[in-house]
Amino acid sequence: MQSFYLPSSPVRWLAAAALVLSVVSARAEYVWIAPADDGSAVIHVGELDGERKPAGELDSVELRPIGDAKPEASADGDVMRVTGVPEGRDVRARAYEVLSDDELMYYQARWGRNETKADLDFELVPTEAGGNTFQLMWMGSPVKASYVRVSTSAGWSKTLDPNEDGSVTLDTPFPGLYVLQLTARASGWAEIDGKRYTDVRHTATLTFDVE
Repeated sequence: MQSFYLPSSPVRWLAAAALVLSVVSARAEYVWIAPADDGSAVIHVGELDGERKPAGELDSVELRPIGDAKPEASADGDVMRVTGVPEGRDVRARAYEVLSDDELMYYQARWGRNETKADLDFELVPTEAGGNTFQLMWMGSPVKASYVRVSTSAGWSKTLDPNEDGSVTLDTPFPGLYVLQLTARASGWAEIDGKRYTDVRHTATLTFDVE
């Protein structure tokens, strides 16, 4: 099976990119992580309630370390299978995809809501372990989103409006998988392998299971 990785610090950001996010309202595909029956995790590309595409089409993927553990991802059909995840720990991955000569999409995905600290540049973080209130973090600081979309494996979907502090609170009336997602455009530019992109978008997802 082919391995996927993201080289260390492949994206160079203009400093201003950390300051301003403008929300992209159009629906967009996203990267999301779900559990597998064998105890591993699976990375998907597309929409929970819509079309999906082979995960191997991403230009690169990195799994974040979990303590001393270093999970690995490998191709498994149209998805990537993640192994080496300590039991009960959240899984995080980031990836990027060059969409055109000037467009770059940066995906950041998280499975689980046990940890209350961000480990990705753009991440929805639970305010308490196992809770239903989430704060959007950008470069380690809270920011206010204009919306957060919710899709579920039960077929129920909803758009959440953030509170005054930028957090969102979600009811979980149905058992199954929940995917929270939003996409925003960063100010400034990003550079990969000497190529500069000025249309840079970030998509964040948080996935968890309700029994």
